[in-house]
Amino acid sequence: MTSSGRVLTALHLFLVWATMTAAVPALGFGLLVTAWAGGTGATAPLFALGVPLTVGLLATAGIPARTVVPLCGSVPQRLGWAVLVFVLGTLGVFAGLAAYGGDVDLGSASTRIALTGAPYAVAAAFFVPSRWVRLGAVAALAAGVAYGGFVGPAQSQQRQHEAEVARYREHPELLYLGAAPPGMRVSHAEAGPAYFSVEYRTVREDGFAYVGLTVRSPLTPTPRCPELVEKGVTCTVDAHGEMRTVRDIPGGGRAVTLTRRHRNAEAEVTSQTLEEPGLRHLLNTLHPLSDTELEKLMREKKIDHRL
Repeated sequence: MTSSGRVLTALHLFLVWATMTAAVPALGFGLLVTAWAGGTGATAPLFALGVPLTVGLLATAGIPARTVVPLCGSVPQRLGWAVLVFVLGTLGVFAGLAAYGGDVDLGSASTRIALTGAPYAVAAAFFVPSRWVRLGAVAALAAGVAYGGFVGPAQSQQRQHEAEVARYREHPELLYLGAAPPGMRVSHAEAGPAYFSVEYRTVREDGFAYVGLTVRSPLTPTPRCPELVEKGVTCTVDAHGEMRTVRDIPGGGRAVTLTRRHRNAEAEVTSQTLEEPGLRHLLNTLHPLSDTELEKLMREKKIDHRL
């Protein structure tokens, strides 16, 4: 291809891109407004008028390429070429819309408008009888498929994951986890606006053991027993400020609750199956929830966020 042919080819592809960058968003916006105002049936007249007009503009953009693109040599050929480019390019636009709907980042609004004309320019490049131009079109198509089908979704998933972690980390002063008692494991956790709760249950499927941990914003400066205590409930506060509440359960059992201040939060553990030494050990092992522990809870779907 001569230097003048290369210039004409570049001008041809630029005109295709510029024409469709202006025409396709205008057509799409018109169809959207018409559908919103009069329903999908009202879009038929605009579609019947807009598509041939867009194809006609595309055919006009092919006039300068008469000497470098054989399909643009005559008016009938240019119209056929315009229809092919319009169909292929529109398929590319639909693929881009599907990727954007899947939360693939396609840049700002102006960038997305500029990208609208790219599939049509790539489609037009395949009709240029130059191996290098066609190889460039294949490379552009492969790059688009790779980004829209693999790289973009992976980045979207990473952004969603980071946003989810940020939601859980909104109140780091409450995110504390204690070592699971022997034979137990974390079964569920929940992060709320003013609390973080963790449930520990037995590892064995045929057994029952439960411990509940709640870390919340302090209700009082120091834990203290209520003035009026229910029947069957005893409450004491030791010299270290730890509150011990024992509630009798029908049938001879009892539920033990230990509450103490932990840094700027208040931690409470309760259980009907674990005795006080085990509950105190859990409180003694409280530590900030690490990134590894949070990732594991999220991966195993054992943590929820509540507004």
